[in-house]
Amino acid sequence: MEVINEISKALQLGDLNTVQEKIKDGLKNGINAETLLNDGLLSGMNIIGEKFKRNEVFVPEVLIAARAMNGGMEILKPKLVEAGVQSLGKVVIGTVKGDLHDIGKNLVKMMMEGAGFEVVDLGTDVSAEDFVKAVDEYKPDILGLSALLTTTMPQMKETIEVLKESGLRDEVFVMVGGAPVTDNYAEEIGADAYSKDAATAASDAKKVVL
Repeated sequence: MEVINEISKALQLGDLNTVQEKIKDGLKNGINAETLLNDGLLSGMNIIGEKFKRNEVFVPEVLIAARAMNGGMEILKPKLVEAGVQSLGKVVIGTVKGDLHDIGKNLVKMMMEGAGFEVVDLGTDVSAEDFVKAVDEYKPDILGLSALLTTTMPQMKETIEVLKESGLRDEVFVMVGGAPVTDNYAEEIGADAYSKDAATAASDAKKVVL
């Protein structure tokens, strides 16, 4: 359907107005909200994610595509709720205690939402105890921990230790990422996965729940 292709293309260009206009057109023409979401918005965001992985687009392009995605979701959300459409799963995400960096974490959030997840963003400077409280409260499928400084990386280990102490470690899949983080470090601290960038984090998350 032409309107779906137009939504996907407009999203990739970060053209918020066209995305919203075409979604309204699609709904008027009887296309259901789930089709507009999956084949329009999510397919466009997946293309951006793949291009980001290949260094064909960069952070600014991803941010404006994500803004267009969010604008489209504003229109679709009430329709999706009415139709009882389920998200892929729930993700709790945050930057660890002592670290105020949020661009990487925000990109991961956008990519996760673009993949169809419900994301609870705890923000930056999040203590191990607050991560654990959020796991207990929101019962997420995935916990995402971000650190951009070598000095704050130990907080990832601390969070996993507190999860173990609280008996919640086996209830959630722990993903870690950030510039200084490596596969080896993830393994060393007992995380379940390391993702090298936002697009990879989203595709890794899909593998966990599908």
